[in-house]
Amino acid sequence: MKSPICEMLGIEFPLLAFSHCRDVVAAVSRAGGFGVLGATVHSPDTIEQELKWIDDHVDGRPYGVDVLIPENISTAGEKHVTWKSLEARIPPQHRDFTRDLLKKYDVELATTSVADNQPQPFDRETALQLLEVSFRHPIRLIANALGVPPREMIEMGKKHGVPVAALVGAKEHALRQVAAGVDILVVQGTEAGGHCGEVSTMVLVPEVIKAIKPIRDVPVLAAGGIMTGRQMAACMAMGAAGAWTGSVWLSTVESETTEIFREKMIAASSRDAVRSKGRTGKPARQLRSVWTDAWDRGENSPGALPMPLQSIISRDAFHSIDRAAASGNARARDLVSYFVGQGVGLIDSVKSAGAVVQEFKEDFVEAIEHMNALVAE
Repeated sequence: MKSPICEMLGIEFPLLAFSHCRDVVAAVSRAGGFGVLGATVHSPDTIEQELKWIDDHVDGRPYGVDVLIPENISTAGEKHVTWKSLEARIPPQHRDFTRDLLKKYDVELATTSVADNQPQPFDRETALQLLEVSFRHPIRLIANALGVPPREMIEMGKKHGVPVAALVGAKEHALRQVAAGVDILVVQGTEAGGHCGEVSTMVLVPEVIKAIKPIRDVPVLAAGGIMTGRQMAACMAMGAAGAWTGSVWLSTVESETTEIFREKMIAASSRDAVRSKGRTGKPARQLRSVWTDAWDRGENSPGALPMPLQSIISRDAFHSIDRAAASGNARARDLVSYFVGQGVGLIDSVKSAGAVVQEFKEDFVEAIEHMNALVAE
């Protein structure tokens, strides 16, 4: 294909796959797409291990790395913030609410010990360290979400000749990113899993393309609810240079998700993917569960804390939930959740990541042939 994304990244098909799972990243890249590893949960040591594994299993195909450096976070401007110091800021009523909620479903809340100097979640300096490690490997893209990448990140990309992508959920965000110098815009509609805005992909993609056109030629990747090659073709018909996908890989055999969550995805409809602050403190689309209902609409809910405090609450809670569900606690299944987009309604089975890439290609070609036939008529 002649998409500028294919030329920039050295790929044959402009399908990008975001995943926290190295197996998905490698499988997608081997199949002709472009895997992007979500690095937020890693330390410099563990990201080194993950990228070395990908290098050994990607057959020389290109891949990228995604970090999360929020512009707006409750600890902005503070230095040397640790998990320990943040844990001390969590109000007792939030701890009690979490413990009581899990207890109703026979889940014992277990706490995970952390080192005294472990940085806070979404720590800016840690993310930049992750990128420094990543550039020791043959990565072809770096990406950031939740705001304009810091100047150091953009400079790193230019120094190493690696494009910098940024996720946006509104036209205003896109204009700021273009002004900052990013190379690729991931225009993500509200259908997407994880942190997302309120405008649909079908509206947002052409709106952003129109807004940035007079300023600078920046390729746009469409994101949000894209689960098939036909949807990808539709977005490219609107002017996108390719697609950025995430939720579709959660149901693959290589994914990091649990068997229980995959079963819940297959049973879910698009309306079961809801925006909730209950997991991170910012609106993030995830599978509706007792947890989301309790935090969003519960009678005694204290309300979600701002990022990153809510992430500290939910981390131990979901570790406990997943362990309880896996051990046979049927009631714990009602609490099981994960980030997923509205495209979950299109998931009907578990497949390999390579098979999903092939289906995207076939659906894409069929969509193009269908459009050509309509034009010919």
